[in-house]
Amino acid sequence: MYAIVDIETTGGLSASNRITEVAVMVHDGYRVIKEYHTLINPERSIPDFITGLTGISSGMLKEAPLFSEIAPLLYGLLADKIFVAHNVNFDYSFLKEEFSRAGFEFNRPKLCTVRLSRQIYPGLKSYSLGRICEHAGIRILDRHRAFGDAAATAELFSLLVAKDATDYIPQTLKRNSGESFLPPQISLEKYLSLPEAVGVYYFHDLHGQVIYVGKAINIRKRFKGHFSGGSKSSKSMKSDIADVTFELTGNEFLALLLEALEIKRLWPKYNRSQKVKVSSWGIYQYEDSKGYMRLQISKIQRLHPPICSFVTHAEAWSYLLGKINEVGLCPKLCGIQKSTGACHSFQEKNCEGACCGKEDNLDYNRKIDRLHLSLTNEPSRILIKEKGRGQGEEAVILFDRGLLSAYGFIDKETAYSGTEDVIASLNRVKSVPETKNILRAYLANPKAIFLEV
Repeated sequence: MYAIVDIETTGGLSASNRITEVAVMVHDGYRVIKEYHTLINPERSIPDFITGLTGISSGMLKEAPLFSEIAPLLYGLLADKIFVAHNVNFDYSFLKEEFSRAGFEFNRPKLCTVRLSRQIYPGLKSYSLGRICEHAGIRILDRHRAFGDAAATAELFSLLVAKDATDYIPQTLKRNSGESFLPPQISLEKYLSLPEAVGVYYFHDLHGQVIYVGKAINIRKRFKGHFSGGSKSSKSMKSDIADVTFELTGNEFLALLLEALEIKRLWPKYNRSQKVKVSSWGIYQYEDSKGYMRLQISKIQRLHPPICSFVTHAEAWSYLLGKINEVGLCPKLCGIQKSTGACHSFQEKNCEGACCGKEDNLDYNRKIDRLHLSLTNEPSRILIKEKGRGQGEEAVILFDRGLLSAYGFIDKETAYSGTEDVIASLNRVKSVPETKNILRAYLANPKAIFLEV
């Protein structure tokens, strides 16, 4: 089914203008079977040149409904149909913007009758709606009004379908909707139902078994990314996947945690690298020939445990940088800066000068002792509040001895008697070591906010 759409607006850009009129012709591929038309109050004045073009004035729209009032009905009318318009991106961008303001996520496959006309009626000097309708013998009863233009576009579309001897329209639909990349057992409707939001997603096989777990800031976009490449693993997974589910988290931090948790719980077939991910980098300490205690990031040696460990070199680097600033250590003696003379921080007067002997080794080593103290005295339980899945919600995440132990979502308006009451409402999980490294990287951000409990 198709929805032939035309709109009138207060101006040319969807971000700064509003819709004043909309018309929809529901088309079954042969003829129009349903019509919808309404004026819309844009809650602003109509520019004179727009009134001159369309005949729509501010006075005509005073009693018209707001877009938010007709949004549920219009969304239902368009939701399961292919969106068709002349210069389709213009109409589509305005409606997507208006639906977003009204709280609806609008995404539909599109067809443009300008592009279709260029293919099916090649060689014309102009493909404006007026000229192409004149060429095809279609009369436009009310030009530059939504209903008249939509009715003419619907009639044009019927002709284009009838004259499409090479199946150009189905091919265009498949290409424009992204359907060509879809796995054989995943429908276009399933793909379009995926949210453009942050969370964890699961790929299932024909038996419902989870074969892959991932996290994404935009789940739908990430799904497409999996199958747009030509790698051997993506081709294999493309043939295996039969369904996709998801859990929204509201923020990337919780998505990272749940991804690690679910991979360890489900042991999916295609999560090869994450399944073997263990702490492989550490911070080591040693004393140099001048009596200064040094720190160094290095691969973990089985017989030589580090003072703290990380999954990646980047995580270790970020954490050590934070401690250098916190305790006042020398970046050169921590292996962060490589230079023949004094470290850059000393040159900028942010360092006492241990790297060039200007700071006594005993004084410097006391800072290393304070670093050890801060490592051993890290809070046993901390509570982190992050962005929730909606405006009235917060994500609450509990760590016990550095490991994720519980999480949940709370209503900002709900009254709790105290922190322990909040903790009691959370969902308990089985802790996995990988969450400690994710927390450590999170806390390395100086803007991180947490509560010791």
